[in-house]
Amino acid sequence: MGLAERWGQMPFHFWSVVWFGLGAVVGSFLNVCIHRLPRGESLVTPPSHCPHCQERIPWFLNIPLASWLSLRGRCGFCGAPIAARYFLVELLTGLLFLGAWLAYGEKSPALALVYCVALAGLVTATFIDLEHLMIPDGLTLGGAATGFLASLLVPELHRTTNLGDALRSCLFGAGLGAAVIYAIVRLGKLALGRQRLALAPQSRIYFTEEHLVLPDQQIPYGELFYRRSDAIVFEAERLELIDRGYARVTVRLTQDRLTIGAEEFVPEAVPWMEVVTDELVVPREAMGLGDVKFMAAIGAFCGWTGVLWSLLISAFLGSVVGVTLIALRRHARSNPIPYGPYLAVATAVWIFCGDRVLKW
Repeated sequence: MGLAERWGQMPFHFWSVVWFGLGAVVGSFLNVCIHRLPRGESLVTPPSHCPHCQERIPWFLNIPLASWLSLRGRCGFCGAPIAARYFLVELLTGLLFLGAWLAYGEKSPALALVYCVALAGLVTATFIDLEHLMIPDGLTLGGAATGFLASLLVPELHRTTNLGDALRSCLFGAGLGAAVIYAIVRLGKLALGRQRLALAPQSRIYFTEEHLVLPDQQIPYGELFYRRSDAIVFEAERLELIDRGYARVTVRLTQDRLTIGAEEFVPEAVPWMEVVTDELVVPREAMGLGDVKFMAAIGAFCGWTGVLWSLLISAFLGSVVGVTLIALRRHARSNPIPYGPYLAVATAVWIFCGDRVLKW
């Protein structure tokens, strides 16, 4: 009897335990992705280390779930706290992998594996978006490419055995998902295209070559100037350039023009500007382009039916949570709310309940 046959004779729930353990191990790696991807750091080097004391974590202190519990959420070297997020991601990924096995393992282990890959991407995107209000291209564009490859290898992902039908469903789902979210971005820009930022009196802000630097944050110009008509407008009590200064002057900055009172400049010729003001009007996006690419990745895995479900349920969840947080004064109306987590939750529900939804 070959190895494959002997493995096939193992009890089903032996493999349930294996898949949960695999999910916990993958969750440990997802924690590395969540920490390093938004910072542009390598996922390979340096090896796992404490962010406080920089000590390398040996394997026996890096066992998924067990290490965090045994160390009571603290570094084994310096005693600094380790965020509960590390334990939560490992546990959540383990449970999702177990759920994928229980739902699809008897029907198709390959399909269960593909859904585990998709769920791992959803977990990573959720926690990055919650912390950084962005989803890296490595996840979204890489996810779309992975969805296409999965559709090629496992057509059952799109509830068919025909390769051509699976690829059409993948491409149409990715295109539809991206197109719908992009349309929302453009419509939102027209309806909610400006945001008034109130600052403390005599606040000092800076315009560098790449960022608008506010007292509590810095914003890349790429996040502000989406269309050529987008503009930052404010009244400056004082304004200083490298070679001149102004007092009580109106300022307007777009992608290709800086207007200070009656004078006009090319922005590239003004590498630095210091301003004293108490209010700014800046361009605002209803959603980011990261959500467009994230929806394309979801469509590549789930097809157009999954896209429509995810859009509907995520909009409902986002509205309920957003209104509740604002009503409880836990979130300011003007502050952005990450949309990626709601798309991820809706997609996970589709993965586990999509067949029942379609029958219903």
